[in-house]
Amino acid sequence: MKRMILALALAAAPALAEEITIDKITTLPGADVVFLGELHDNPWHHANQAEAIAALGPKAVVFEMITAETAAKVTPELLQDKAALSEALGWAESGWPSFDMYYPIFAAAKDAQIYGALVPREAVREAIMGGDATASFGEGADLYGLAAPLAEEEQAEREAAQMRAHCDALPETLLPGMVLGQRLRDATMAREIVRAHDETGGPVVVITGNGHARLDWGAPRLLPERLSVTSIGQLERAPEDTPPHNAWIVTQEAEREDPCAGFKKD
Repeated sequence: MKRMILALALAAAPALAEEITIDKITTLPGADVVFLGELHDNPWHHANQAEAIAALGPKAVVFEMITAETAAKVTPELLQDKAALSEALGWAESGWPSFDMYYPIFAAAKDAQIYGALVPREAVREAIMGGDATASFGEGADLYGLAAPLAEEEQAEREAAQMRAHCDALPETLLPGMVLGQRLRDATMAREIVRAHDETGGPVVVITGNGHARLDWGAPRLLPERLSVTSIGQLERAPEDTPPHNAWIVTQEAEREDPCAGFKKD
């Protein structure tokens, strides 16, 4: 609860809650952990992340897109070889957008230790279908927010957000599981961030979707109070309301097909 109050206070602070350009990232207050949000298929977001890492010089970079086990395979030599790194990460089979967009981020992190926060698909699927997320997470589930249910209002808001994100096409019975799957991802990310900071001394940069970088619902809320946090979201249009981040960047919109096309019936 204290962490949530702190996060909300940070998001409301005029000195922090502001639109920036990527060249201003080093003017933000220093933090132990910097979240760099993204829309996964937007190349400008990834270019900004690479530029930010080069400017910040973190000791560790945590990627949402790879597991902890996969990240452990990454060596300084691999970071210099795009094709070999892609193969070692199993990127072509991962389902993530083109490695052409992500490789500059890895290359910029050449002096950092690489960590992964991806939850295996089987564990996420089990959570979505009503399984025990604490069992798949393991020790420390209570420390990372998985052992207790959400407040009713937040649960409802998060279920509504999941429905919107899936084009209002999900069965309502699936929504609680979708929220639990997201919470499992957030908890795993928070755990790996803590490990990265403890092992390297930080600062730590986190490459992740905007949702996981939210101060109110995402991984930042689950981090211990001893770690200071800055969250930067990346958007494609000016927001109507203040985003749940300390700062945000507005970029060009990526070309993409209608994301709801697959849900539409003939």
